[in-house]
Amino acid sequence: MTLLARRQFSAALAGSLLLPTLAWAKDTALPVPVSLPGAVQTAAAKKEPLVILVSLPGCPYCEVVRRNYLLPGRQEAGLHAWQLNISDRSTPLIGFDGKATTAAVQIAAWKAGFTPTVLFLGPNGQEIAERLVGLGSNDFYGAYLEERLATARKALGGKG
Repeated sequence: MTLLARRQFSAALAGSLLLPTLAWAKDTALPVPVSLPGAVQTAAAKKEPLVILVSLPGCPYCEVVRRNYLLPGRQEAGLHAWQLNISDRSTPLIGFDGKATTAAVQIAAWKAGFTPTVLFLGPNGQEIAERLVGLGSNDFYGAYLEERLATARKALGGKG
C-alpha cells in the first residue's frame, strides 16, 4: 500500500469513527442553565442538590459520566443535573450573586479546572458534598456518585 493510500485509508477510518461519536455526544447533552439561582431554587424546592457537570466538548470521560450516570438519573429519577462547558466564554449565565457571567468564569471561580468534575450545590451555591473529579473507575463511579448524592440530600434535610 502506498503512503498516499495509507493516509487516505487512515483519514476515512478516523472519519468513520468520529461521526458516530459526535452524534452520540449531541444526543446525550445535559441542559445548560441560564441562571444558577433559578436552577438551584428548583432543585432545593424538592430537597435535591443542584448537580453541575463541568464538561469539555470532545471529552470522552465527560461523555461517559453524562451518558451512563447523569442523563439516566435526570430522566429516571428526576436528578437536577446540568452541564457547564469549561471553555464557554460567550454564553451568558446568571451567577449565584445575580450578576451576568459565563460558564468559564464561574468554573474558574469554583476552581474546577479538571473535566469531568461533578459539583453538588445547595441553595446558596455552596458545595454540600465532596466534588467528584475525573473518572477513575467505571466500576465504582456509580457508587461514588450515589454516596455524594446521599450526603448532599442529607445536608438539605431530604432523603439521604
